[in-house]
Amino acid sequence: MIGVLSVIVFLGTIVAIPMLVIHIPADYFTRRRKPLKSLPQGYAALRLLGLVLKNLAGIIFILSGIVMLVLPGQGVITLLIGLMLVNFPGKLELERRIIEQQSVLRAINWIRLRARKPALRLPRKGFRRGRNEA
Repeated sequence: MIGVLSVIVFLGTIVAIPMLVIHIPADYFTRRRKPLKSLPQGYAALRLLGLVLKNLAGIIFILSGIVMLVLPGQGVITLLIGLMLVNFPGKLELERRIIEQQSVLRAINWIRLRARKPALRLPRKGFRRGRNEA
């Protein structure tokens, strides 16, 4: 059962991860984050549903990434995608620590290059959003 599940997750990530990686904006790690604009009153439930579904998908990717650290698959990249979907304090800093790993950045930019997307831009070394931005 675990072997079959491993194969299914592995095949799923072969398709899903590249699709998600090419849709990351090139400036994702360097742009300023803007607070979400509030939707009109009638759309609060829709926003909440979207937020719950996005976080649920992120948790699934994180769990799959953890499993793929020991089983076949793109574990670290899958973890990164999951982290990008989930909301929690300190998220951007953790994402940056992962993406600054040369092997991760090289793999992601290789996928993006094959899809004719620009490479991800990273902040300067030593750059921390809280200290360097007003």
